[in-house]
Amino acid sequence: MDVTPFVDNLRRELAVAAEAGGADARALAERLTGPLESAARLMLLEALSAAAEEITRDLAPGSVDVRLRGRDPSFVVTPPGEGDAPAVGPADPGAAGTGERQVEPELPPVERGADEGGTARITLRLPEHLKARVEDAAARQGFSVNAWLVRAVSAALTHGTPGAPGGTGEQGGAGGGAGRPGGTERSPQSGRTFTGWVR
Repeated sequence: MDVTPFVDNLRRELAVAAEAGGADARALAERLTGPLESAARLMLLEALSAAAEEITRDLAPGSVDVRLRGRDPSFVVTPPGEGDAPAVGPADPGAAGTGERQVEPELPPVERGADEGGTARITLRLPEHLKARVEDAAARQGFSVNAWLVRAVSAALTHGTPGAPGGTGEQGGAGGGAGRPGGTERSPQSGRTFTGWVR
């Protein structure tokens, strides 16, 4: 979606309004048009993002996301029903030749609490190999990356995924876990099991 016509329209409206104010107002309007272009683009993106969020709430379990490509936003629509759990690979290494497929468990829907506010925007920097795995997992479940990450974080915090900050697992948030640097292997006779993310 090209937002340039909307920004240009705002610039024209500002120039028309400045004409009524005389030479000083015109000079001020000319100085403001450059910085206002960036601010106007940002405000349009925020409005589109808020609209996509509102549509997603009504469309759940589907979603609408706004992605920025260069300077132009684009929409990614995931209709409801496309998130059904697809087959993702062999059930176990021994079943590779049997044709049996494991169904990846779906992430639970995001719980909306009574005290929930609006959405917050964060920047998440992932290693390239992890980013690719997140994109693959989201695509397999039929979600956008953003919707998948929201569900994953919600599930980790709600259900206490081990190793997740705030989780209730044995290694929760301490930076250790089986198979991770600084982590500990669990004793085979302990009778405890671990569930969660593995690398």
